[in-house]
Amino acid sequence: MNGAVPKVPDVVRAEGLAFGYPGRPVLRGVDLSIRAGELVALIGLNGCGKSTFLKLAAGLLTPSGGRVLLDGDDVARLPRRTAARRVALLHQSAPSVPGLTVRQLVRQGRYAARGPLGMLREGDDEVTSRALADVGVTDWADRPVDALSGGERQRVRLAMALAQDARVLFLDEPTTYLDLRHQLEVLQTVVRLRAERRLTVVMVLHDLNHAARFADRIVALREGRIAADGPPAEVVTRRLLAEVLGVEGRVGIDEEGGWPVCYPDHPLDPLQLLRNENHIH
Repeated sequence: MNGAVPKVPDVVRAEGLAFGYPGRPVLRGVDLSIRAGELVALIGLNGCGKSTFLKLAAGLLTPSGGRVLLDGDDVARLPRRTAARRVALLHQSAPSVPGLTVRQLVRQGRYAARGPLGMLREGDDEVTSRALADVGVTDWADRPVDALSGGERQRVRLAMALAQDARVLFLDEPTTYLDLRHQLEVLQTVVRLRAERRLTVVMVLHDLNHAARFADRIVALREGRIAADGPPAEVVTRRLLAEVLGVEGRVGIDEEGGWPVCYPDHPLDPLQLLRNENHIH
């Protein structure tokens, strides 16, 4: 034995990924590799391509250029059900589900395991029950989804994504519309599930402090391109705040946890941003 550390394989790999609408490019030749077991946070202003990247990587959109590989296979060439067995995407918002109980909604996550006639298979109830338990909502199984609070409903939607039993989990702004307590509850649950289920997680976040605290790695997008990529301690800087998020601010270190903490002061206007780009360190 030569003592070499085994290389962790790429689970998701984007190569020259491009997508857009007439007259409005969204992603411009993105190259990005995500390794098995990583928890990656995507950050950036609205419209920079974060949610689009997740949809392309899940096979829900077709790229105009480049490709996304899931475990080495071009996701655009995979049958939808096959892709759903590999990656689960929790969308930013979901339509109302009047009349459904929590258990019934979570069972919808078994779509990828259903037979050709849409019938659930043996073992699907066990997978559903495990998803309910892992997110801590077993006691709500028979409650109507419409009767839940926003934070409770988000946990149920997370359980539905887990019920796909995929090894890759994409979360599009999982803390949107939640109060601070429920934001932390959801993010801590994601971190725990990543470890317990050995998941690879990519989540879109707007709160840079949450990204710095909970993610192993931050990927910042600006105008459809990667502007920064690396561990929070390296990526979260005054330059990032200005050039990617458009704010003047300061960066410190959390005394107990050791992760970077941002203190935004004020928004930058475009001219001020151009003047400051070469002077922020």
